[in-house]
Amino acid sequence: MELVFTNQNCVGCNRCISACSCEGANVAVERDGVNTIQVDPDRCVACGACFDVCAHDARAYNDDTEAFFAALSRGEKVSILIAPAFKANFPNYQNVLGQLKGAGVNRILDVSFGADICTWGYIKYITENKFYGGISQPCPAVVGYIEKYLPELIDKLMPVHSPMMCAAVYLKKYAGVSDKLAFISPCIAKKNEISDPNCGGYITYNVTFNHLAAYLKRHGIAPKPYEEEHEFGLGSIYPMPGGLKENVYWLLGEDAFVRQMEGEHHMYHYLEQNKDRLRDGRTPYLFVDALNCIGGCLYGTGIDPANNDNEDVFAAIQRIKAESKNMGLRSPWGKKLSPAQRLRNLNRQFSSLKLGDFIRHYTDKSALCRFKTPTSTEEEAIFQSMLKDTPDKRKINCGCCGYKSCREMAHAIFNGFNYKDNCVHYVKDFSLHERDEIAELTRKSEQQRNDILREIGESFDRLNEPMALVREKSAANAASADGIGEAMQRVDEMAQRFKQVLDDIQHNLDALEANNAQVIDISQQTNLLAVNAAIEAARAGVVGKSFAVVAGEIKTLADKSKRTADENNASNMGIHTTVRALIEDMEQLLAVVESVSGQTGDMVSAVQESTDAVDAMRRIADEIKEGLSQATGAM
Repeated sequence: MELVFTNQNCVGCNRCISACSCEGANVAVERDGVNTIQVDPDRCVACGACFDVCAHDARAYNDDTEAFFAALSRGEKVSILIAPAFKANFPNYQNVLGQLKGAGVNRILDVSFGADICTWGYIKYITENKFYGGISQPCPAVVGYIEKYLPELIDKLMPVHSPMMCAAVYLKKYAGVSDKLAFISPCIAKKNEISDPNCGGYITYNVTFNHLAAYLKRHGIAPKPYEEEHEFGLGSIYPMPGGLKENVYWLLGEDAFVRQMEGEHHMYHYLEQNKDRLRDGRTPYLFVDALNCIGGCLYGTGIDPANNDNEDVFAAIQRIKAESKNMGLRSPWGKKLSPAQRLRNLNRQFSSLKLGDFIRHYTDKSALCRFKTPTSTEEEAIFQSMLKDTPDKRKINCGCCGYKSCREMAHAIFNGFNYKDNCVHYVKDFSLHERDEIAELTRKSEQQRNDILREIGESFDRLNEPMALVREKSAANAASADGIGEAMQRVDEMAQRFKQVLDDIQHNLDALEANNAQVIDISQQTNLLAVNAAIEAARAGVVGKSFAVVAGEIKTLADKSKRTADENNASNMGIHTTVRALIEDMEQLLAVVESVSGQTGDMVSAVQESTDAVDAMRRIADEIKEGLSQATGAM
């Protein structure tokens, strides 16, 4: 289970990177095209700096609140250690402690008592071992930072447990408490101390103020009466900045020089800058009172964020401080006593304790946090990949990536803590480079398009010439076809008239044939009349001689008429046959003319359609050419 983690609210603004003093604890990663900052638990010391700067509530943490209450609900015996900052952060602390008692808590011990043991242990160890210039260790974030990032200072950490652990050791070894222990805590990082093998597993649960308050609000547990165990003294002011220092001054006098240091950035910067002096003992301090949070544990990482600016919390600790100093003459903390008297009283109070039971050991964890430094060649390659190809580009140092300098960002990329796309100037330069390349590609593309359009235009120009010829020929064919159609129309009209004439000739021939028949009939009758007249003339003798001559002429005329009629009939039959043949041929001609006329009409329509199509093609070609011309001109 990660102690500190990133939730779904992260927008990848990089502020947590810039706030964090632990190199590589915040890792920028790209997920689905979005920058997200994840926490590396091996490098994180739970200092809470990222919580302070995050404007998106994208950081959250885990503690043991749910597991603690689950154990109580199972009926397990659990006692609690109350942090000295508890009463200052909970004005209604009596009700809260009553609720915890109502939830099943067995015993309640104020860690201010453990802080008194811690102060006793510090002074005893320093004086007996002449351990000067050390670094206090009540703050688990400070301890974690030194173990992970400044292992050369591990030997300078005070080898005495924190107030929390001193209280736990006391309960287990001296009070005989076998219960599981839970620490009601203002600090997220206390979980790291609780889980550290060097702390013996005395405590099981870290229950932060914030999660505790939320749980009690959700579940509404009814309070029960409780009793606080063990009186305590000035250990109650440990959570305020310089609280340990003030305890030492109260017991040793202000000639004891204690260096007070707190605040995430200020603290770790101080340790980095002075690590050689601290390591070599070249400081005039009795020890350094070091706290991670600028407001001390009063405003720790696990408190309700609403209390971060609550001045009532600081006022409350001042009242507790005043109460701690108003004790009797046998108290180590009475304000009427001298520092020497107070120290004697303190040693007498804890005379039954063995300092060895409260000694703390530390582990070098720097192997988890090694930072690789790139060679000059590797660094140059990274700068080149970031388009930082000039000295000026490598000194922009805008800090948008979360690092103080471009060089730090390059080294972070080398170690896998970040990536070049998270550099705003790389993105800008890359965009400009891409813009220039796109502009060049666009220019080339437009040139190629212009060339293609020009070739297409020239092709249309070449196409227009044969299209014009086709149109001209089509128009000529249409005109010829139209002329043929008109001629065929005239031929049809003439054929119709010719057929009518032939019909008239046939009719006249028929009439002539009828007339010839009548002539032949008349001729026969005349010939008969002439025969009769000749007979009569013969009978009449000389008297009828002239009549006989007339009869002979009549006969001659009748014979000629007959011969003429016969000849006319023979001619008429030839003409009739010829006319019939002509009529039949004319009927066939009319059928052919009608067919040709229809085909000519179709050909005229087809040629006209072809001409129209060619005209349409020319119009389209002209429109395309005009469009190409406009497109070319627009470019």
